[in-house]
Amino acid sequence: MLKKKSTYVLAILGATGAVGKETLDILDERKFPLESLRLFSSKRSAGEVLTCQGKEWTVEELTPQSSFAGVDFALISATDDISREYGKKLGAAGVVVIDDSAVFRMDTDVPLVVPEVNAHALRTLPKGIVAIPNCTTTPLVMALKPLQQAAGVKRVVVTTFQSVSGTGAAAMDELMDQTRNLMAFRDVTAQVYPYQIAFNLLPHIGSFNDGGECSEEVKIVKETRKILDAPSLRVTATTVRVPVLRCHSEAINVELERPLKVNEARAALAAMPGVIVYDDPVKKLYPMPLDATGRDEVYVGRIREDESVGNGLNLWVVSDNLRKGAALNAIQIAECLING
Repeated sequence: MLKKKSTYVLAILGATGAVGKETLDILDERKFPLESLRLFSSKRSAGEVLTCQGKEWTVEELTPQSSFAGVDFALISATDDISREYGKKLGAAGVVVIDDSAVFRMDTDVPLVVPEVNAHALRTLPKGIVAIPNCTTTPLVMALKPLQQAAGVKRVVVTTFQSVSGTGAAAMDELMDQTRNLMAFRDVTAQVYPYQIAFNLLPHIGSFNDGGECSEEVKIVKETRKILDAPSLRVTATTVRVPVLRCHSEAINVELERPLKVNEARAALAAMPGVIVYDDPVKKLYPMPLDATGRDEVYVGRIREDESVGNGLNLWVVSDNLRKGAALNAIQIAECLING
């Protein structure tokens, strides 16, 4: 159980990655009550100096001998292997672990949390671990929750358009390099992705199973059911990588249990904490990645009736995957535990 204090010692595992650096910015912006900050990364980045809350912090190499004495929170945003090696060990030692990998998400003893949707799941932490959802699941459940409360959700069909930052800094560099080379009429190479991503779409995120589904699609289905506490909810997903640096977009089709007018849906979504309804077809107002970049909110637009099915609605959702999809969600969970 977290001991209540005025300030807290926080460790970040994966501090020099895209999410880690975003975490430092958000700790600064939200004035998180830091007593001290421990930054961990690979040997390659050890010794690097990063700034947060007006102070400089030196990155330490993460090794099995690394000491976490006195640490209150450990935010893990590295590889699955790092989460497996350190998550349970730190949780058992009394550190509250907030993990961004898929390792613990479906563990029945580990809450999978988006604070605006299911903060109540933080009441007990049997293993000392809280899991963060996939960066596409988070905006999806943020949009579904108010509709679930207003009219019940019967079926969900979602197609995602995911930016390269979801893969990491190397993927962002690859998109930029390929774009520069193509504009200069030079050949391109693909290393991070199996094919060229610049000026292209890849309907493939993660590994394929025997049924032809990507692991990313399976994650969305299972995580959505767990967060919404709807184990029998019918959900299907198609995930697409797009040549956008930052922000994930989603086309969501929802079949509701009861009728809900478009204006009622807009009102329910607008009342949801962390959601901005940006929807005026006459003025051609709808969310785009450029709007959501660097923003905490989940943007929802193109809200309209689907006449092909009873009680159907279509939505278009955009969210900054590095912030609400990862770093911000982790910090909000820590804040809930501090203030709860």
